[in-house]
Amino acid sequence: MRRGDKVRVLPPRGETKTGDQRLWRVTRIERADGQRLAHLAELDAEEPAACSVPADDVVVVAEFRDRVYPGLVETGRVERGGDKPFHSVINAENYHALEMLTYTHRHSIDAIYIDPPYNTGAKDWKYNNNYVEGDDDYRHSKWLAFMERRLKIARELLNPEDSVLIVTIDEKEYLRLGLLLEQTFPEARVQMVSVGINPAPPSRNGMFGRADEFYFFVLFGIAGVQAAPLGQDWITAKGRTHKGQIRWDLLRKSGASPTREGHPDTFYPFFITEDGARFHSVGNPIGVGASREDTLAPPGTVAVWPIRQNGTEGRWRLQPSTARRVMEDGGLRIGAVKGERTPIYYLSEGEREKIKNGLYQVLGRGDDGSVITSTLESSERWLIPGTQWRVGSHDSTQYGSRLLAKLLPDRKFPFPKSLYAVEDSLRFFLANKPQAVVLDFFSGSGTTAHAVMRLNRQDGGHRRSISVTNNEVSADEQVSLRKQGLRPGDAEWENLGICDFITKPRLTTAITGKTPQGEPVKGDYKFTDEFPMSEGFEENAAFFTLTYEAPLSVRHNRAFERVAPMLWLRAGSRGRVIYDLGEDGWDVADSYGVLENLDQADEFVATVSARECVDIAFVVTDDDSAFQMVCRELPNAVVPVRLYESYLQNFEINTGRSL
Repeated sequence: MRRGDKVRVLPPRGETKTGDQRLWRVTRIERADGQRLAHLAELDAEEPAACSVPADDVVVVAEFRDRVYPGLVETGRVERGGDKPFHSVINAENYHALEMLTYTHRHSIDAIYIDPPYNTGAKDWKYNNNYVEGDDDYRHSKWLAFMERRLKIARELLNPEDSVLIVTIDEKEYLRLGLLLEQTFPEARVQMVSVGINPAPPSRNGMFGRADEFYFFVLFGIAGVQAAPLGQDWITAKGRTHKGQIRWDLLRKSGASPTREGHPDTFYPFFITEDGARFHSVGNPIGVGASREDTLAPPGTVAVWPIRQNGTEGRWRLQPSTARRVMEDGGLRIGAVKGERTPIYYLSEGEREKIKNGLYQVLGRGDDGSVITSTLESSERWLIPGTQWRVGSHDSTQYGSRLLAKLLPDRKFPFPKSLYAVEDSLRFFLANKPQAVVLDFFSGSGTTAHAVMRLNRQDGGHRRSISVTNNEVSADEQVSLRKQGLRPGDAEWENLGICDFITKPRLTTAITGKTPQGEPVKGDYKFTDEFPMSEGFEENAAFFTLTYEAPLSVRHNRAFERVAPMLWLRAGSRGRVIYDLGEDGWDVADSYGVLENLDQADEFVATVSARECVDIAFVVTDDDSAFQMVCRELPNAVVPVRLYESYLQNFEINTGRSL
């Protein structure tokens, strides 16, 4: 707390009711009777009151319209991943953490997965520092305002050219959320998937038991769902691809524009032997207005046309020249003989590519020249599922709550997601992005980071996650703790917060394979990648708490230790953090460097140039010409950033916010 800060007075210890909600300004601070005393003046009052209270009974606050200058304090790390980038966990109010990330990760996030509060009325989220009750007449509008503020900043973080936002929700707010996503991201494509999370839903009085929830997928730029190797649970009884066989599709066009009219180049005959055993040849288009009855088939053959089920003339999917090439490669097959309506099947370009890539092996040819291919085992089958996910691994009780109990045997967290459901939802977008950056700013127990670690293990990727959660305790726990004379900020209170009690220990346990008690984790991971949980992961993780800095301290380089982790995050979260520039006034780490003493610029530039892994250089100076001089000397591949001008400007633009 400093003079001039905006503060709120905490309720007396042991008090469970809401305390004084007035805002005060600190006019001065003095020492009296061995303690710090804060003198306060009431804000936003016609006749402002004044009071003096012990400094320990005051907390600094920031409203949404206030400028926030964030910093980070490292609170621990776990290292088992060698030179891999670090996963980061940030203990913070997520709105302010998102603002901080606009400096470190603007337009560079590949995927955001969030599981926001579902607004069930069960005191699971706060608005203006108060829990929103189920009987609050404005709880839906409050929830929308709460979500909109965060989604607007998330938009600044996502890569607009290729990224995905995944938001989970249940029936309480899915309609409003869908409209909010359409409004906030008009340029994106939005699709909703129903995910089964409870195979034995509990009964609800006069209502159906809830067995599923909804995942909204918001796709930006060229982002699209990618086929993925999925387990036995995803395989349905219907569909040749799902049975592991290559997919033969009907060559006759269906769906949009399926008729001959307007498409004369794709209305032509195939000539097959009268017994339907072999292809003879591919005919040519007969032209507009010509009758197919006038086409004579070669002796011993039958002309096959794209005749639709209702007897009208359709068209083929391929032009004749393409059909001849595909037939030569074995990509056409004759169906059951029905004269001129004999069906012709073909392998689409995607299926033919699977043969070229070796996913399917050609074992021989049929009498009609079509390829006979191998069948895939269930673990090798690549597919894109539909919008109804009924997969046993997504059971949130079995693979959420019970899995978490194995990692943290003596700790509980309400309604954790199935690890495998989160893993699967990310897999469809990150399979070809081994360096992806994944953000979860409602991270709760840390399931998203855990899922990213599993994806890395499966393909050797170096994906990294950023998890943001606060250190709140539940509403019931708060009542109990207050009755004990405790309040936020006390060590006994903070030790039970989500971040310190659940998130950080869970990810530490996942990486090391040992519980907080030092015992090997019991049980095995299942499904896509089965191995003992006690093996852990070859990953790194660093833990931080968000701080609030004075802009003057930043500008005068008195807050470097707090800004330092942000520079490390911006540079890719690899290796060590540069906390001290030493006597020389500069340092170069694994992926970035910082220069404060411009008299040492030559040595700094030489060191940066000698290290190919350095991507970014931060230069501390108020002199634009000096900054430009260093920029000219740096290698072209190194991005120069001026401190602290870039930092201050980034957060000064975030003004004018309303409550």
